[in-house]
Amino acid sequence: MENESAISALGALAQGTRLDVFRLLVRHEPDGLAAGEIARQLDVPQNTMSAHLGILARGGLVRSERHSRSIIYRADLGGLRALTLFLVKDCCAGNAELCAPLIAELTPCC
Repeated sequence: MENESAISALGALAQGTRLDVFRLLVRHEPDGLAAGEIARQLDVPQNTMSAHLGILARGGLVRSERHSRSIIYRADLGGLRALTLFLVKDCCAGNAELCAPLIAELTPCC
């Protein structure tokens, strides 16, 4: 991942509603949610939700797929993985034992 991609992803998450959308979609993996359902659950107008979903998609954190008349949105866990690895790749100047607590905390969820 390049700096610009990381900045785009972090910028997408640097807004409350978009962060809530991403976290909601992570909870609904692997099925995802329709845009209208996301808007309803977060009590956000649908046109506003479309803008938020577009920013998350451009940041590489959300994917969409058309199913009949609905567009289903899913968290792009590969994008999250790439961002996380970019942020911690040089963790602790190569002293892996210093990163062990971070890795241990992530292991139960994944």
